[in-house]
Amino acid sequence: MIRAAAATIAVAIVVVYLIAMFATPNASGLGTHQSLGLPPCSIRVLFGIRCPMCGMTTSWANLVRGQVWAAASASVTGCLLAFYSLYALFLAVQSAVLGMLPSPSQVRTATWVLIGIQLLIVAEWLYRLN
Repeated sequence: MIRAAAATIAVAIVVVYLIAMFATPNASGLGTHQSLGLPPCSIRVLFGIRCPMCGMTTSWANLVRGQVWAAASASVTGCLLAFYSLYALFLAVQSAVLGMLPSPSQVRTATWVLIGIQLLIVAEWLYRLN
């Protein structure tokens, strides 16, 4: 059961990276998700402001192309989340291969890092609203 769940998580992370590879980065830093056939951001349409996730897809799309500066310009926290997902991928593959859950210290580290990234997402969003 652990191996199957971990393998599913690993595949999901790889799929997200593959989607980022197929997305065409928008030069404005926003709206890249629309190149995948998705609608415009509802918050931007309804309220005329960026949502907390605005720029994330653009960030990932640039990052998988090695364009780190463009990725960070679109969303610094998008870059952090992309790098975090690599750690999550490592843990998932490790669990799938070994058939064991990550150690409590690995889970604790991953949890605190993710909480930190979430706080930074809110901080970046508030900063970009001005």
